[in-house]
Amino acid sequence: MNISEKVNIWEKCDPSTTEAINCFQKHWGPYSSSSRRYPIINLVEEIIDPAVNVYMNSIPASYKMFIPGAEAGIGFSGMLKLIGFEPYQRLQRQLLRQFCMTTELTDAQVQCFIDTVESLITLVGSCQDKRPKKSSMAPGVNLNDKRIKRFCKLCGELTEFAKFAASVDANQINDLELLEHTKLELSHQYCNKHRPKLTCGKWNSIYKRDRRSLDQFNTELQRLTNQCAKRAQPNAKSGNALIDQYFFRLMLNLTLQPADKAELRNLARRMVDSKLSDAKKRMLLLKRTGFSQAEIGKQILNVKQQPITRQAVSKALASVRKEFLL
Repeated sequence: MNISEKVNIWEKCDPSTTEAINCFQKHWGPYSSSSRRYPIINLVEEIIDPAVNVYMNSIPASYKMFIPGAEAGIGFSGMLKLIGFEPYQRLQRQLLRQFCMTTELTDAQVQCFIDTVESLITLVGSCQDKRPKKSSMAPGVNLNDKRIKRFCKLCGELTEFAKFAASVDANQINDLELLEHTKLELSHQYCNKHRPKLTCGKWNSIYKRDRRSLDQFNTELQRLTNQCAKRAQPNAKSGNALIDQYFFRLMLNLTLQPADKAELRNLARRMVDSKLSDAKKRMLLLKRTGFSQAEIGKQILNVKQQPITRQAVSKALASVRKEFLL
C-alpha cells in the first residue's frame, strides 16, 4: 500500500472502529470516490457503518450532538452521501473543537471519543483522495495518477500535482488548461511557491532558503501536532520542560486539532521564518511566569554556556511576532 493511502488510526480509538478501519484498508484497492463500479462510499457503508453504529450506542447521549447527523439518526455513510467528504471533514472538525472546549479532557472515555472521531476524520480524508489501482485522471491528461498527492514538504499548501488533481476532479479545468498541463512537470513534493526551479529555469531562492530550515520545520510541526493531540497537559515532547510548557500555553489560545494539517504546517513554517528559537520560547515562558529580564538572562545560556545579559533578553523578546506571545 502506498504510504499516502494509509489511514492513521489514533492510539485510543475505539477497538471495534480500529478493527473496521484496518479491514476497510484491506479491501479498498479498486475503490475510489470517483469510481462508478467500485464507489468507495459503498465500502464505507458495508464495513465502517456497523462499527460506528455500535460505538455510537455505547457513548453518552450528550456526545452525539458533536457527531454530524447522529441526533437525527443519520448514519456515518449517510452523512457522507448527503454533504460530501470535504464538507463532512470541516463540519466534524468544528464540532470536535466545540467538544474539546466544553468537556474535561482527562477522562478516558472522552479521550477515546476524541481519538475515534479523529480517526474517522482521517479516514474520510483518505477516502476523498483514494484512487483505484488502475485509474486515469481525465481524458487527455498525461499524468501519473498514482504519484503522491499531499502537502508541500516546506509548508501547508498543496503540492502542484495535488492542486492540479483537485481541479481536475472538480471539473474546474478546461481543455486548453489540460493541454498546457500535459507539457509541464508538476511537482508532487512542493507547492508553486516552493518548487526548486522557476519556469524560467533559475533556482528558486525561497525554496533554497526554506529548504535549509526543513529539519527545524519538521521539529516544530511534530511538537505542535503532539500538543494538539493532548491539549490538557504539556505534551510537545521537546525534551525541555520549559519548551513543553510554552507549546501548552500557546495552544490554549488556538482551536487547532491534529486533523488541521494545513493550518499546523503553516503555523510551523511561520515559527521557523520568524526565527522563534527554543531559547526565545523559554524566555517567553519565563516572562509569562513572572521572571524579570535580568532573572531570565541568568537562566538562558549563550553559545559559550554563559548567562546572557538583560539587554540581550530584551532584544530577543522584542523580535517575537505578536501571534507567538503568551
